[in-house]
Amino acid sequence: PRQLILSNEIENPDLMAEALSGKIGRKVELLVPQRGEKAELVDGALRNARESLARRMAETATQTKLLQGLADAFDLPKPPDRIEVYDNSHIQGTNAVGAMIVAGPEGMMKNQYRKFNIRGDDLTPGDDFGMMKEVLHRRFKRLIKEDPDRSRGLWPDLLLIDGGAGQVSAVASIMAQHGVQDIPMVGVAKGIDRDAGKEEFHRVGKRPMALRHNDPVLYFIQRLRDEAHRFAIGSHRARRKKEMVKNPLDEIAGMMSNLFIADPLTAAPDQPPYQLHRHQLLVDARPVGTGGGRADTCGAGGGCCCCAAAATPAAAAAAAV
Repeated sequence: PRQLILSNEIENPDLMAEALSGKIGRKVELLVPQRGEKAELVDGALRNARESLARRMAETATQTKLLQGLADAFDLPKPPDRIEVYDNSHIQGTNAVGAMIVAGPEGMMKNQYRKFNIRGDDLTPGDDFGMMKEVLHRRFKRLIKEDPDRSRGLWPDLLLIDGGAGQVSAVASIMAQHGVQDIPMVGVAKGIDRDAGKEEFHRVGKRPMALRHNDPVLYFIQRLRDEAHRFAIGSHRARRKKEMVKNPLDEIAGMMSNLFIADPLTAAPDQPPYQLHRHQLLVDARPVGTGGGRADTCGAGGGCCCCAAAATPAAAAAAAV
């Protein structure tokens, strides 16, 4: 911006203005308005800031109570500072994605969210247990590599898994494999009739339990689970959309999104190259930029046509190379 409006005077305003001007390459002016429209803007900004701070402090106080309630409900040694919630999303095993969301004393930590494209070729389509095992295996493998002594605040104090006894057993086996059984883990199952409010909570070596239907901790867990579900579905849809427009030619070694070729039969050394566009076969080879080709058919211009049944021999030979 060319002008910064401040609520209070700062030390060395001229020096600050000079530094900002040098940073962005044009003059920057600092103002502290005392009256008029700009002073009203400052008053409004201060009022919004105070209200936002009050809301955040109230939310933090509520969040602290919820985390303490979570610790009491599941016998945790202390309120968790980092909760990781996991969920999977797929359609009959296709484009499967695992999702991890993170929450803590400040609420949802969206910059810590992660998605995992399920890679397991040996997984049976729709194998939720296998998918969850792959996601947690990759997660703990990376944690052990990046923060082996657990000193950087990257390790969870509690894992919430979307699922029941089967998912808990699958995750427990991965945790044992990596030697991290000390991390508390709870499976959140939908319970009787799969109704919200009747969730059952599964833990290793303990009987399933439930919380009162009006318990604030239950609502908190539902919010966490729903956020993980939302993030997983969004990630799955993005991956599915990408797969729908994927070009089979991309899998051919040496092919690029746009391949520029010269027709050795017709092109002179001083002529511009010919172009083979992605998703298209070159049928009317003309120099790029001359306006040739059947642009009315494919919309690409430059002598390309995506509906062609076959390419010219010269273009096909060049594409094969």
